[in-house]
Amino acid sequence: MPSGVLIFTPRRDVRRAVFDALDADGDFVLLSARDAAQLEALLADAPPLHVAVIGADGTADMAQGLRILRGSAAYSQLPVVYVVGEAPGVAPDDSADWLRENAIAAELAQRVRAAIGSDTPVVPSEPSGLDYRFAFEAGAAWVVASTPEGCVIESGGAMNRLMSGDGPVHGRLLTDLFTMEGGLAWPVPDGDGMSCTLRRLDGSDIAGEIDVRHLVDRGAHRIAVAFRDLRAVEMAGRALSLLSVLDACPSDDEGMGEAGAMLADALELDVVAVWSALPESEFGPEVLTRIWNGPGLVEWPDAADLPLLKTCLGGETLSHLGAASGAPVADPLVDSLGLRSYAFLPLLDERRNVLGALLAGRRRSASDGRVLEPALRAAAARFASALELRRAREQGRARGLVDMLTALPNRLLFNDRLDTTIREAERTGECFATLLVDLDRFKSINDTLGHAVGDQVLTAVAKRLRASVRASDTVARYAGDEFTMILRHIIKRDDVLRIAEKVVQAMEIPLGLDDGSELQATVSVGISFFPDDATEGELLLRHADEAMYGAKSLGRNNYQIYAANTDASQQQHVALKARLRHAVKNDELRVFYQPQVNAVTEDIVGMEALVRWEHPELGMISPAFFIPLAEASGLIVPIGEWVLRTACAQAKAWEDTYGLGLRLGVNLSAVQLMQQNLAEVVTTALSDTGLDPNCLELEVTESISVKTVPHLVETLDALHAMGCHIAIDDFGTGAASLDYLRRLPADRIKIDQSFVRNIGVDPDDEAIVRATIDMAHRLKRGVVAEGVEIEQHLQFLRANGCDELQGYLFCRPLPVVAFDKLLAERERVITEGRAPVTA
Repeated sequence: MPSGVLIFTPRRDVRRAVFDALDADGDFVLLSARDAAQLEALLADAPPLHVAVIGADGTADMAQGLRILRGSAAYSQLPVVYVVGEAPGVAPDDSADWLRENAIAAELAQRVRAAIGSDTPVVPSEPSGLDYRFAFEAGAAWVVASTPEGCVIESGGAMNRLMSGDGPVHGRLLTDLFTMEGGLAWPVPDGDGMSCTLRRLDGSDIAGEIDVRHLVDRGAHRIAVAFRDLRAVEMAGRALSLLSVLDACPSDDEGMGEAGAMLADALELDVVAVWSALPESEFGPEVLTRIWNGPGLVEWPDAADLPLLKTCLGGETLSHLGAASGAPVADPLVDSLGLRSYAFLPLLDERRNVLGALLAGRRRSASDGRVLEPALRAAAARFASALELRRAREQGRARGLVDMLTALPNRLLFNDRLDTTIREAERTGECFATLLVDLDRFKSINDTLGHAVGDQVLTAVAKRLRASVRASDTVARYAGDEFTMILRHIIKRDDVLRIAEKVVQAMEIPLGLDDGSELQATVSVGISFFPDDATEGELLLRHADEAMYGAKSLGRNNYQIYAANTDASQQQHVALKARLRHAVKNDELRVFYQPQVNAVTEDIVGMEALVRWEHPELGMISPAFFIPLAEASGLIVPIGEWVLRTACAQAKAWEDTYGLGLRLGVNLSAVQLMQQNLAEVVTTALSDTGLDPNCLELEVTESISVKTVPHLVETLDALHAMGCHIAIDDFGTGAASLDYLRRLPADRIKIDQSFVRNIGVDPDDEAIVRATIDMAHRLKRGVVAEGVEIEQHLQFLRANGCDELQGYLFCRPLPVVAFDKLLAERERVITEGRAPVTA
């Protein structure tokens, strides 16, 4: 009886040489394993073995294979012949039988016989007898045929599964089953890894490899063939490659189609279809992408007539992949496409709501269901994520709530979420944190590298910030290079500090730009906590802003908590106040200009002068931070006078250049209005600069009252008598009576931006805006709306008769050079006879 020889080595060349040396002798049944997993599977079937030939290559698999072999009671004493290289990684001990690889052909058969030493094989307690399947690697699909005609007399389960639907394999000829590459004819000689095609009656042939052995069984000649289906291995690799690139596809229709085509190609699918079925949709399921790789044109039934799609959209997964899934269920789409294996998977958002469905299928049975199913589930998750993201963006854009550059919530949506979070926290008693993240020296990036690079930086920063927090947190682009965050459900402050540290560290990795270069950008982060630091949204942000400037004062690229320590906060204020005293002399103050446009023509009719402080170390400091500091210290008087003179001189220069007669708005603080010589200061500024008083509009906030400024009405009357216009700023936020408003010599009322931004959000605020416009017109006052940010604001204000508009929808506050370019462009457009533009 032939002796059973186990061959265990991962090296194909060594395994082939061992096969050739022992097979030529004809007195051995050869069993092969390439790695520890295959060895374990092979030994599980308890073959009768006499000796093992092991490649001593020193790999982890060899060591694990030896442990498996010696750990088995049946094979613990099995003789071993080691095959070593010229410079073996692990040399066998002196007592082991071994030989060099170059001596396999000449000596191996003799060494194996010597190792066997007797005709008694090593078998387990319940011998299974000689079996052809052990002539091949574990897991192969095998058949045994008689000779010379090559008729199959036995077949393994794996082969039967591959040929399911073709009827029995038993009785078929090898020439009908296997077509050899290169025209090799049967009977094929012994060999390993020969390329061939397994032929199926339905035409879905399978490419693979076969190993062939000619054996003698009880005196009869047999041909044993082991077939390896390479599709599963290739499919797994393609599936992994697919999943690694799917996320790069955008979430629009083109991106969905690209992802569907990649999915069909990688997994050899005949059909891929994605439906959208959003809960708020009034039109039922909508096909987003449909990939058909089958023959001819197919009539797709209406979605309403597809029972399997309806079931899937109800949240149920329907999978008919592989032999164990049973026959396909009757369905018009499945029938018309001729699918024999398919899966319907619901597309679910993070709350398990159904957003749509994915269909993937083939016109042949799937033998690789174990690879297909997890790959399809991962693809479905990707499609669901894309649908959810697109849905959120469409809703946000429709309401003007999403920043177009970064796709993050904008300031309007952030403020709404902050208010909502505060209300929920008051009800539940939870704590949360507000973070203000500011890019360090971003102005220099724009100035030196251009705004296109600046936009790339902002987009990259937005992605890193979003990746640094949880899905339940909010990240928004608040303005320019400022980002804001809401971190909810805070248990310990240390949790917030870890996230802040994560944000700072994330920015330390250089940003990749479109041209292949890299840029280092850092951020300064300020943190405030609800309710410890404030219980109002505006105050929380102000404290976070103060903490952020504290981070900048410590060298940037760090984070700071709002200084609850009064001494530390006072020290910071004292330092900034001392610096502010010299801001004018050191040329640190800047005047920016924001245009005001006619609500009907959208042409520029005026501009508001806005002061900015460019601190040499801290960068641009928010007016919301330093103006209260200037008012409290009295520094607002010299600063206000400087702003007035600078703005008047610039307005006169633009009037001389463009002749537009633009109205210049300059803010007056309560401290300035208490000056006895305010009218004289204004007169001097107009006289020195040459600006017509009719071009100057002095803005007074509604919160200033006669009690705080005793001679307010008289002062404003004097300024009005000089020819200057008067505007009531931030209207709606103060406590002035209608009688008080009637007494003021105001030419214009400016509706506060807090009301304008809630147009389309809060019906009460809309009613206030309508009433304010109507009241102002009845009092013969013009109306300017501040904070106009989206088209919906414009349409509402225009429909309700607002006279002028100001806000980011038209233009941000601009430095002198940029505003001059805006006016020059307007003049060029007017000269060419086209409609004027404002941004």
